[in-house]
Amino acid sequence: MADEDDLAWETLDSETDYTCPGFDVVRDEVRLPDGTDTEFHYVSEPPSVVVLPFTDDGDVVVIEEWRQAVKRSNYGLPAGGLEDDDTDLLAAAHRELQEETGYEADAIERLATYEPANGLFDSVFHYVVARGCTPTAEQDLDDNESIRVTTTTFPELQERAVTGDLRDGRSALAVLQYAVRVD
Repeated sequence: MADEDDLAWETLDSETDYTCPGFDVVRDEVRLPDGTDTEFHYVSEPPSVVVLPFTDDGDVVVIEEWRQAVKRSNYGLPAGGLEDDDTDLLAAAHRELQEETGYEADAIERLATYEPANGLFDSVFHYVVARGCTPTAEQDLDDNESIRVTTTTFPELQERAVTGDLRDGRSALAVLQYAVRVD
């Protein structure tokens, strides 16, 4: 049995201060290692899947989606939150790819899992690579999604990630993670 982490905070109480579609704001009452009692707030959201989808000819299916928080269209990869009844990550990735893009994949494999901002969020992003993607379905967008679908080459997408033109962090991480694995 491993020793207890001497950096760990003790959670004394936890309450949800605010709930809205997509996330909650949680307040924990905690005791720090030095004995100080304080509060810590964070955003809690379901885990997400981020899909790097390749067509048979090697192009990447990308989306442009309006992001109200930054007041602009976001260029990136299809992604979506896991639902309460999702037990199979790869099945959820198939669903999210189809819903956001109308593309279906022959095969999906895991790439990596990251906690993108674990100082403020409990978010977990599961990254996958989809292969053999073809536009065989219809988009099935949520009522708060505005998405345009296109394709690009992987070198172009990688260049955008390297130069900072791919502003969506979760998409840039997927592209760069994939690039270092295939080099």
